[in-house]
Amino acid sequence: MTSTVRMPVGTDGASGPAMETLLARAERKERWSLLSLTLPGFLLVFAVLAVPLAWLFWMSAFDNSGALTLANYERLLRPVYMSSFSITFQVAFCVTAVCVLLGYPLAYLLSQLPERASQICMAFVLLPFWTSILVRTYAWLVLLQRQGIINTWLLDIGVIHEPLALVHNFFGTVVGMVHVMLPFLVLPLYDKMKNIDPLLLSAAANCGATPSQAWRQVFLPLSLPGLASGITLVFVLCLGFYLTPALLGGGRVAMWSMKISDTIALYGNWGAASALGVALLVVTVLILLTLRRLFGLNDPRRNG
Repeated sequence: MTSTVRMPVGTDGASGPAMETLLARAERKERWSLLSLTLPGFLLVFAVLAVPLAWLFWMSAFDNSGALTLANYERLLRPVYMSSFSITFQVAFCVTAVCVLLGYPLAYLLSQLPERASQICMAFVLLPFWTSILVRTYAWLVLLQRQGIINTWLLDIGVIHEPLALVHNFFGTVVGMVHVMLPFLVLPLYDKMKNIDPLLLSAAANCGATPSQAWRQVFLPLSLPGLASGITLVFVLCLGFYLTPALLGGGRVAMWSMKISDTIALYGNWGAASALGVALLVVTVLILLTLRRLFGLNDPRRNG
């Protein structure tokens, strides 16, 4: 004998509002859980980033008495600072151009190698990250100085008759910074090239394109977003670089970051140094936004 369970009248009608209440409580609980997980990280970022930036802007715009002043920013119009500003852009442009000339063929080679060979070669590309930048910079000093290995070798084989000035100048600064920045261009470029479907090149060949035409009209355009990301990363990093220009430039390549350090170390002028820092930050952000718009890095259709 089976028994039949009868539901009370109106239960089905009441289940709708009850379920909505449960769902609302679950959503509120999920939001509070998300907030509790993200709030510590947000507060940490605010403490280590927003507060120092606010203090930087404050010190650049107010004097010791707390009065608003533009004297620190007027200082930036002096020839010595404008010259440093120009040198910074020249170095950043040259380093980025050399990285493109060296990095694009290297990334293309890595993308065409078998998987195991590509991983081994990529390890050598990443090798500079395993050593201190200070050690690498001093290694370039040993190689490029007047009694260094390169000059000694060129003198021994008779290519030159007196040592070349390869360090403590613009050339040495660019060489050292290219060594540091090259992986930052190769990595996004290699990733983009590796994701290009080889069947696209085969389809272009089936349509009558030569290998060079297929590369120029198919592979190159598809790799440009990766190249644009690398160029943006390298150029922006170069603007605020300090250690390598300071050592390999020998004080003769006065980049913007070095002026900030000198203003504090030599003159103790924190207001002027803060204005220099604010100017560098604003210029860097503007250049970053300009490059992203120029290269279309915000367009998912180009980066997909």
